[in-house]
Amino acid sequence: MTTFKSIYKLFNLENERKILGPNNSFLKAVEEKFGIEIISRQGEILIPDDKIEYENEIANIFSVLERILEKVEDITLSDISSILNNIGKISPTIIVNLYLDKTILFTTNSGRTIYPRTINQKIYIRSLAENDIIFAVGPAGTGKTFLAVLFAINQLRSNRAKKIVLVRPVVEAGEKLGFLPGDLKEKIDPYLIPLYDALYECLGKESVDKLIEKGTIEVAPLAYMRGRTLENAIVILDEAQNSTLSQMKMFLTRLGYNSKMIITGDVTQIDLPNKNSSGLIEAIELLSNIKGIAVSRFEKIDVMRHPLVYKIIERYENR
Repeated sequence: MTTFKSIYKLFNLENERKILGPNNSFLKAVEEKFGIEIISRQGEILIPDDKIEYENEIANIFSVLERILEKVEDITLSDISSILNNIGKISPTIIVNLYLDKTILFTTNSGRTIYPRTINQKIYIRSLAENDIIFAVGPAGTGKTFLAVLFAINQLRSNRAKKIVLVRPVVEAGEKLGFLPGDLKEKIDPYLIPLYDALYECLGKESVDKLIEKGTIEVAPLAYMRGRTLENAIVILDEAQNSTLSQMKMFLTRLGYNSKMIITGDVTQIDLPNKNSSGLIEAIELLSNIKGIAVSRFEKIDVMRHPLVYKIIERYENR
C-alpha cells in the first residue's frame, strides 16, 4: 500500500481551488511532469513516500503558484506549462517576479503597447540585456524574431547602438543572388519579410524606409558578411538553422565592440540538404556555457499566433 508524505501546506486555503486549477487541471499537469500521483488534502500537498527526490521541485511549484495567485485573479494552463519548464532552471522568486512583471517593452507606431507575455519571453528579454550573443531557438510564432527587433529598435532609440543589421541565409536561392532581379537589397528583401513586418508594425513603413536609406538599418545575406567587423550595432541573424557550420563560425566572428548578436531559429525547420550540418545546432552545443553567451529556448506553449498553430506544432511533434 502506497503511503504519502506532506511536502507543502498552503498558507491561504481560499486559493486552493485556483491553485489546483479547473477540474484539478494544474495538479494533473504537475503529476504528468513527474510521473507520480499527487494528493491535495485540506490545503496540504502530498506525494508518495518513495518519490521524495521530487519533494523540493514540487513544493517550489506550488509555492510559485500560490505567490502568483495572491497577486492575480487566475492563470492559464499555458502559464503552468511555462512554470513547469523553468522551475529547475531559475529560482522560484525570479519566476514569480518575471510572471508578475508587466513592464511595457515598446509602444508601436499605431499606439499599441507590447510587453513579453510568457515567462520564456521575459527570460529572453533579460538575456538580451545581459549578454552580447543570444541564441533564441523554438517553434514558429513564439516571438523570437519580433522581440529581437523590438529590442534592437529600443537600443537604437536610446543611443546604445548606432545601427541595426538584419541578416539571413538565403538557402532557397542557394546564395546565388545574381539570378534574382534588382540590386542587393531587392534580392534579399523577399527572404527578410518577417523582419520587415516587425519593423513596419513598430515604426511604420515610411520611417523604416528612411532608416534603410540612411544606412541606420542594413539588410544583408549571410554570404556577404565575410570580412566585416560589426561595431556599435545590433545584428539579428534570422532563420539561423539554415546556416552551415562554416557560415555560423564566420558570422559569430564578425562581432565587434559595443555590439550584440541575436541568432534566431527553429531546429525543426532545417532546409539544408544535410540536416546534420546546421551551424545553429553546432554553435549552441559548443558555446552555450561561455559567459556573455546565452541560449533562450521557447516551447509550443509560447506560441502567440492563432490557437491552431499550437495544435499543429503539437501534432507534428507527436509524429
